[in-house]
Amino acid sequence: MNENTSATTEIIISGFGGQGVLSMGKILAYSALMEGKEVSWMPAYGPEQRGGTANVTVIVSDERISSPIVSTFDVAVVLNQPSLEKFEPKIKPGGILIYDGYGISVPPTRQDISVYEISAMDAAAEMGNPKGFNMIVLGGLLQLTGIVQLDNVLKGLRKTLPERHHHLIPANEQALRKGMEIIHEVES
Repeated sequence: MNENTSATTEIIISGFGGQGVLSMGKILAYSALMEGKEVSWMPAYGPEQRGGTANVTVIVSDERISSPIVSTFDVAVVLNQPSLEKFEPKIKPGGILIYDGYGISVPPTRQDISVYEISAMDAAAEMGNPKGFNMIVLGGLLQLTGIVQLDNVLKGLRKTLPERHHHLIPANEQALRKGMEIIHEVES
């Protein structure tokens, strides 16, 4: 009998600094905390934050997390080619890869994972909300994994955004919902 019935999801979100990678991770972590889950949030970024590469590992579990350090992931969200090259091989077989085609010149090739594309950059431009890019991507992640509820993400936004930016929450909710609509599986 399998005694490990807890749900633990190990996620890496990676892209260029300035794409909202760390914010996505922080909002996801806060949202999971609000659902009473155990959470680990570990950011990493190059020497030049904006324009350099940035990534964040988020682990969400029903049980205590033994280590925030993981070498393979259930889900990878990659927003540029260097991130795809670095993290595609580190997705567990049967895992999920999400990417925005805008930053990818050579698409993913693995056959043992589910690959999803989200045209977040295009959708953000169409919505007239370029800063909503990361929320569109986060919406796609939520749609696929159901890791946290949308209501708790909105509460997480209230917690992570300075109060002077709370007027942006409706636009962020719209971006999250857009991401949930437009994510689609890539046929291999």
